[in-house]
Amino acid sequence: DGGQEIQDLEILGVHSAGMPSPASKRRVPGSQPGMADPHQFFDDTSSTPSRGYGAQPSPGGLGYPSPSSSPEAAFLANPMSNMAMAYGSSLAAHGKELVDKNIDRFIPVTKLKYYFAVDTVYVGRKLGLLVFPYLHQDWEVQYQQDTPVAPRFDINAPDLYIPAMAFITYILVAGLALGTQDRFSPDLLGLQASSALAWLTLEVVAILLSLYLVTVNTDLTTIDLVAFLGYKYVGMIGGVLMGLLFGKIGYYLMLGWCCVSIFVFMIRTLRLKILAQAAAEGVPVRGARNQLRMYLTMAVAAAQPLLMYWLTFHLVR
Repeated sequence: DGGQEIQDLEILGVHSAGMPSPASKRRVPGSQPGMADPHQFFDDTSSTPSRGYGAQPSPGGLGYPSPSSSPEAAFLANPMSNMAMAYGSSLAAHGKELVDKNIDRFIPVTKLKYYFAVDTVYVGRKLGLLVFPYLHQDWEVQYQQDTPVAPRFDINAPDLYIPAMAFITYILVAGLALGTQDRFSPDLLGLQASSALAWLTLEVVAILLSLYLVTVNTDLTTIDLVAFLGYKYVGMIGGVLMGLLFGKIGYYLMLGWCCVSIFVFMIRTLRLKILAQAAAEGVPVRGARNQLRMYLTMAVAAAQPLLMYWLTFHLVR
């Protein structure tokens, strides 16, 4: 038995020496290039070029062109283009200077600012003067160093704010009157506005021609005439509104009052512009030329009520 056990142990020893153990069969997988560890969460980027904050982006990255290849950059880098831009800027500045110098020949912007220098107090007082001019005593325009003061400081000074706003309001009221009579149309409203402007232009041209023929040396300018002749729209608005509210009776009463008021206003205003200049020139009061100037003043004042009626009578039925 003892010999048999020794023989069995020798056989086991031979097998153990010639055959590897099961533990020796397990191999540790080595890292092969191109194959990642399945137990690794992130790729190993240590061998790739850094793309962090310190890295310089490629010129053509993200689809944007390289600055050096931009046509605009190449144009601005050209000295000839810089000279052309400088020449164009100087030419534009010179043209603006010429326009600023010559614009007053056609549109007196500086004078127009004077006629719109009004405030709420002036507008209220001037409207009251146009409707009730009978108690007003001092009609002289105030001057400061040979320059008339702004309208907001002198109720007698002419302005363009009230005539402009009154003309626009007159067109709107005319449209309202036509609408209440089922006669409104854009063409008819345009005809109303164009006819009013045409009559105003005709008045201004006729007065200027008459002043030239009578040889009146006056400081009455064209803008002054437009301002004085535009005040009649205030009475026209009142007449049409009273006609809409109270019929023809209200229209004729209000329009008649406004016609008399504008007649008195024009007489007392224009006589200081036309007759006072004649007196300063030493023209006799009963002279033939002075009589013509008086007739001219009366004609201008009398034309206002006629035009007020002509431009409004068809709006009230």
